[in-house]
Amino acid sequence: MVAEALPKCPEAPLVLGLQPAALIDNVAPVDWSLLDQIPGDRGGSIAVQKDELEHILKELDTHISVAPLKKMAGGSVTNTVRGLSVGFGVATGIIGAYGDDEQGQLFVTNMGFSGVSISRLRKKKGSTAQCVCLVDDSGNRTMRPCLSSAVKIQADELSKEDFTGSKWLVLRYAVLNLEVIQAAIRFAKQEGLSVSMDLASFEMVRNSRSELRQLLESGNIDLCFANEDEAAELLRGEQEAGPEAALEFLGRHCRWAVVTLGPKGCIAKHDKEVVQIPAIGETVATDATGAGDLFASGFLYGLIKGLSLEECCKVGSCSGGSVIRALGGEVTPENWQWMHKQLQLKDLPVPDIHN
Repeated sequence: MVAEALPKCPEAPLVLGLQPAALIDNVAPVDWSLLDQIPGDRGGSIAVQKDELEHILKELDTHISVAPLKKMAGGSVTNTVRGLSVGFGVATGIIGAYGDDEQGQLFVTNMGFSGVSISRLRKKKGSTAQCVCLVDDSGNRTMRPCLSSAVKIQADELSKEDFTGSKWLVLRYAVLNLEVIQAAIRFAKQEGLSVSMDLASFEMVRNSRSELRQLLESGNIDLCFANEDEAAELLRGEQEAGPEAALEFLGRHCRWAVVTLGPKGCIAKHDKEVVQIPAIGETVATDATGAGDLFASGFLYGLIKGLSLEECCKVGSCSGGSVIRALGGEVTPENWQWMHKQLQLKDLPVPDIHN
């Protein structure tokens, strides 16, 4: 397939996100009766085929009665770079490919409107990836992405010009995208970028742990985020497999390591320093989608501002807390205001945003 690149922007974004396949999230609140009809573990993320995705969307039509289906640009990396742009005023860009369909146009429009540089996105003939995000009444989300037939960027389509002048590369681990991830890391390192990686999901860690550990042990990942379930899978079968042991493992290979613990907050390590930070106590999750992604936005903002490890975690906790107050991985203007107020209360730097 021939990739059509959008025009290059003159200034390189500070933070670049690699999302090989542009993705549209279909977010809906559901009850247990629908979740019982969907194969796989609740709370997990399992890839589905196009006919399965269409079946779930059709089922949603008959189940949704309270709130309509929300469609937005999605994906872990998308959520993180959009959050940095909109909520923190950091110049960001995204590398990937989108299809010549309605979903592809929606992705480009959403990211462009959010101030994210779209000049490194390639337009290709074909379909754009989609994901169904089903949110139960406890705020837990079950995700079913459909990526198999979607267009995506390939390793040989990347060039060092995509990375020149930027400072951070943000990516999400996925064994199916390993070739393009490795190519992006090579260019990033050649151009002096630091690399941040999220461990994606406990299923991803479980199914491709050896490849993941090899990538971590390469020393090319500067910052790694894992949630509690991913951390447990990373060390499954070892004598010590708790969050602290996972943090120690990650800290041996990455300059910064973070394990998020949901309502219990997070633990983080940099060099020999280890901190534990509680979550924002008064926040009740409406939807946990994007919580880790927005935590990463806040943590990266803290690093960019030169904050301490503890302060980076606190900013991450505030931004992660902002997204769970509404459906989907995109923070509403009201919840950005809530986050800025939380930063102020905790004597943390408040971004100078002029929306």
